[in-house]
This record gives sequence, structure tokens and C-alpha cells, in this order.
Amino acid sequence: MMPHAPFRGRRVEKPWGYELVWAETERYVGKLLHIEQGEALSYQYHRIKDETISVLRGAVELEFAEPGSPKRNVRLGEGDCFRIPPHLRHRLVAIESSDVLEVSTPELDDVVRLEDRYGRGTGESG
Repeated sequence: MMPHAPFRGRRVEKPWGYELVWAETERYVGKLLHIEQGEALSYQYHRIKDETISVLRGAVELEFAEPGSPKRNVRLGEGDCFRIPPHLRHRLVAIESSDVLEVSTPELDDVVRLEDRYGRGTGESG
């Protein structure tokens, strides 16, 4: 991509909805996650990737845990933000159809799945 050139983004279909990657550079990535009501992302963590989410529309439940600690749940609604540093286990579950903004470091393939309801393998993946 050329500097200062228009960028239309790219849509990535997911079993829980889709991602719209609206910014992607060597230093950061911006995404919009559209999660259909009742659907869930995999329970996962990142070795390097550091991200912050903000609920733009809807409501989600965030399940999270430090390594070796029990899972905790927090409900996030419109305007709520949450930082997900490396190694924090986490999963978003849509209480209602939701749009979630995610800004992160650029390591998009840094995903270690621990659980997945859609049959995607556990372990390191992209």
C-alpha cells in the first residue's frame, strides 16, 4: 500500500460474523469485529499481540483469565473499552449482535486457540 493512498479495507468472513480490517501498517492494525447474537470468538491468547477493544454497538460478554487463574466474566456495552495484553486468555460472546472496534499491534497470526465451538483446531493458528 502506498503512503497516503485510499484504503478500502478488507473483509474476512468468520463463523461468528466477520472482521473488517480498516487499517493495517507495520506498527498497528485497526479492525471492526461484527459478532452475531449468541456467537462467540475462540477462547484464545496471544504471545506478542497487544490489543484494546471498544464496543461500538451492542453488548458482549468478555471471558478472561490470567494464566493459571480461573475465568472471570465482564459485560461490556456501548463505549466500554478493555485492554487485552499478551498472554491474557480471552473470548468475546455476543449478548446481542455487536460491532467491536479492535486496535492492536500487527501480529495478526499470533493466535493460540484453547477452545473453539466451530471446530477450528486448538493450538497456534492464524
